[in-house]
Amino acid sequence: MSAGQKAKAKAEQVVGKTVRKAAHAVHNETLAAKGAALEARGKMRSAKEGTEDAFKP
Repeated sequence: MSAGQKAKAKAEQVVGKTVRKAAHAVHNETLAAKGAALEARGKMRSAKEGTEDAFKP
């Protein structure tokens, strides 16, 4: 996994979690769902990059 891709995945996770928690604090469920989706996308990106590293020769 390249450092840039790893940083991007982690940034998506952090931003998603922050948005989700802030949205829950102000009772905005739509924005909370978008934050959760962003967080999940970051986790999936990280998992994808991890599997690519596993199959490198």
